[in-house]
Amino acid sequence: MTTDEFVGTDPEAARARRRSARPLLLRLHFYAGVFIGPFLLVAALTGLLYIFTPQLEQVVYAHEMTVPAGSSAQPLESQLAAARQAVPDATVVRVRPGPEATDTTQVIFSRPDLEASHWLTAYVDPYSSEVRGVLETYGSSQATPVRTWIDQLHRGLHLGDFGRLYSELAASWLWVVVLGGLVLWWSKRRQHRVADRHAKGRRKLVSWHAATGSWVAIVLLFLSVTGLTWSQYAGESITDVRQALSWQTPTLSASMSEHAEHGGHAGHSEHSGSAPVTDAGPDRVLAAARAHGLDGRVELTLPKEGEVYLVKQIETGWPSKQDTVAIDPASAQVLETLRFDDYPLGAKLARWGIDAHMGMLFGLPNQLVLAVVCLALITMVVWGYRMWWHRRPTRDGFAMGKPFARGGWRSMPPAGLVALVVAGALAVWFLPVFGVTLIGFLVVDALLGLRKSRVR
Repeated sequence: MTTDEFVGTDPEAARARRRSARPLLLRLHFYAGVFIGPFLLVAALTGLLYIFTPQLEQVVYAHEMTVPAGSSAQPLESQLAAARQAVPDATVVRVRPGPEATDTTQVIFSRPDLEASHWLTAYVDPYSSEVRGVLETYGSSQATPVRTWIDQLHRGLHLGDFGRLYSELAASWLWVVVLGGLVLWWSKRRQHRVADRHAKGRRKLVSWHAATGSWVAIVLLFLSVTGLTWSQYAGESITDVRQALSWQTPTLSASMSEHAEHGGHAGHSEHSGSAPVTDAGPDRVLAAARAHGLDGRVELTLPKEGEVYLVKQIETGWPSKQDTVAIDPASAQVLETLRFDDYPLGAKLARWGIDAHMGMLFGLPNQLVLAVVCLALITMVVWGYRMWWHRRPTRDGFAMGKPFARGGWRSMPPAGLVALVVAGALAVWFLPVFGVTLIGFLVVDALLGLRKSRVR
């Protein structure tokens, strides 16, 4: 979303542009800004709303999520019994003890009528075993209804899979708009490469638009890449790449027989493939996990028949705590350990990227940075449309802003043009939504050019 202020009228500059990518980038940046701007604006507004949902949850669901600190907590087994009594038509799958003295215990249930990745979570007072409420939660983070609603708004505007195309479109083009704008602004040889405080009118808009984009470019590129990991189509490509590089997130098996095959199941090999005679219970299992170094927030996955307990750290702040242990349900002995330090680099980057994108990796500073960047993106989109308005013809009454001249590809060096075509082809293959819309832009532009030539 730039303007012809970037072009200039100097004869020497005009000769330099004869073998330059600048004219093509100007037209691409203009079209991308005009047509993708609304999607970026919605993504930034909904993302800004999502950033502070952890604090919003604490306010809206204070009764369910917090209790006065007591002197001694009830056993987890008693809390589970109270939760089962409150939700008799569902099956307990996981439990999250409150990490702080004022936090409730979350007992997570599955039920056949719930949608995929949706659960029922009972919030239990750890000191009295009173169930303070039951909410339908979503995803691995056990998002409450208010956070789920905002998350679905940001992800797909509550329009299902069709709605997810909007966010994928925004993420697919954001990196193109950012990189194109950076090249256009910083390739221009100026004495001052910051906002021109003395500029007026459209030139002032260009200056502040470009300077703001330069300041937040790194974070915008990061949001684009991490946003694509959740996308419907590009996400599949990213998953394929991670599998090819063996960068998947490792997990521990819950199968007791598998642990027995690895020599870890001690004392109950006679029960291989079946449930043990006794269950040590969640309290002993939690104590064993704590003794093994799993501090902070943890989640216990209760075993089905023939399975072991899995206890995993779920701390998403920095430093990340994501260790997992498999524990014998009969003896409460640790059978296998998976440390976050042993994750492949790609899995670590994915974990950090997701948490930072959601504003959780560094806590409040992370949230504030994302909020500033969202506000900056909103402002740049508004400035961009204002610049587009300034480009409209003023002698013909009402008219839209004109795009930059066609034929910019002719001014590119042959090697640069080949590289651009190859890079574009790879992007089209890797990012299907980007590819479809890019081809759409080219077709529409060609048709408009053909129409203009016939009119002449």
